[in-house]
Amino acid sequence: MNDFERFKFVKQIVPTHPIDARSATPSRFLPFPPIYPPMYQFDIAAGSKAELYRDLLAALDALTADEPDPIANMANAAALIWEYLPDLNWAGFYRNVDGGLVLGPFQGKVACIRIAFGDGVCGAAAKTRETQLVEDVLAFPGHIACDVASRSELVVPVVVEGRLVGVLDLDSPSPARFDAEDTKGCEALVALLGPRIA
Repeated sequence: MNDFERFKFVKQIVPTHPIDARSATPSRFLPFPPIYPPMYQFDIAAGSKAELYRDLLAALDALTADEPDPIANMANAAALIWEYLPDLNWAGFYRNVDGGLVLGPFQGKVACIRIAFGDGVCGAAAKTRETQLVEDVLAFPGHIACDVASRSELVVPVVVEGRLVGVLDLDSPSPARFDAEDTKGCEALVALLGPRIA
């Protein structure tokens, strides 16, 4: 096989299979970097809110089922939620570290790093271990304004075998963005994810 034939062969297989230029084919025959197909592609349609959360749950299950690393699973969960839930300006996790909340993987603007149990919406969820649905964060006593654009918030505690692992925190720039369906949907996401991030 001459150099031209090798190049043609590599060009044909790269779009569908990852190629390691150092091992599969000598790099001098690859005039371009290897191309890897997307690892995951989800078909999450804009149907009803219940359908959206059903699809998110299935996608989250596919993303995290075989991954043992909790940080990787939180990161992918935050990215998935950020991409598919509309009207968010922050989506991510705070982890329970030594009896306080410490920033975990998230999508959005730079955030508060540490939150004491009982402080703000996240701290209230951690302390009570109950979901906090806040239609107007400006009216919430002790609200912590990490992003001044936030107007509503939904925080779901992640509790596994009686232990608080952390909280899932969603913020929106729209007042009353979250409702009972969002609460139910996010609690289902956390129930699936909890053991995979504990």
